[in-house]
Amino acid sequence: MSLQFAPWVLPVILSAVTLGIYDITKKHAVNANSVMPVLFFSTLSGCAAIAVISAFNQGLGVVCALSAKELALVWLKSLLVAASWVCAYYAMRSLPISIASPVRASAPFWTFLGGLLIYHEIPSPIQTAGMLLIFAGYFAFSVIGKLEGFSIRHKGMILIFAGTLLGAVSALYDKYLLNVLNIPHTPLQFHFALDLCVILGAAWATRYAVSKIRTPFVWKWSIFATGILLVTADFLYFYALSMPDIKISIFSLIRRSGCIISFTAGSLFFRDKHLKIKAAALMLILLGVVLLTVKFKGA
Repeated sequence: MSLQFAPWVLPVILSAVTLGIYDITKKHAVNANSVMPVLFFSTLSGCAAIAVISAFNQGLGVVCALSAKELALVWLKSLLVAASWVCAYYAMRSLPISIASPVRASAPFWTFLGGLLIYHEIPSPIQTAGMLLIFAGYFAFSVIGKLEGFSIRHKGMILIFAGTLLGAVSALYDKYLLNVLNIPHTPLQFHFALDLCVILGAAWATRYAVSKIRTPFVWKWSIFATGILLVTADFLYFYALSMPDIKISIFSLIRRSGCIISFTAGSLFFRDKHLKIKAAALMLILLGVVLLTVKFKGA
């Protein structure tokens, strides 16, 4: 027997790696910093990068070419993601990265349920075993949070779970946009990034106007890096998701395995606790990813 990988595996794994590095820069950017301007400027950086690269490769006219209906559908996606990010960024500021990133990675559980109910995605026995291992690893991280004083009622935990659920809904919606409606992934990413700049800019201005408590904003190199890394991860994500016959439930599980990288950063740079227990949970996730990505073929 020989091992083969599906064609979408490489871009998904690269997206997962990029997403893991993105979590590190995001934690650095929001640490003791004002969240809304960090969100806005990182998104603006990414949007500018998309505009320049897309205009150079395809021409801005091609990239902008979506119908009014498609623009409205992309706007809805942007609202979902903006709400998810606001929750996640505020949670990331208050939680250890080795808790926040893996808990956010539990989004594939909800994506899996949605993929099963909406798209009728039935996994193979080996893929089912991989999913169970990953779910066990994610559940272990939620339990570990209690050891560090972050119960389910902690504000940071509530926010990270809210952001996670919204992210899962967004992933299901992405498959509808790319695989059902067949919206080209490059124009979708461009308009998505542009919409996010408008939404997050308006949200920042509104919060600044109504809130009396204002955390000082400090510019950090990681704000720009966060935007660029997210654009790269999203490009790989949309590219892989536009491929035929891809299962969003499996896809999301693999992509979120980037939490392995952010966990390592938490142990090296942010001095997080209970690393041995967290490492065991991560091994479950990694083994599950291997079972999801590899398929056997008779010699």
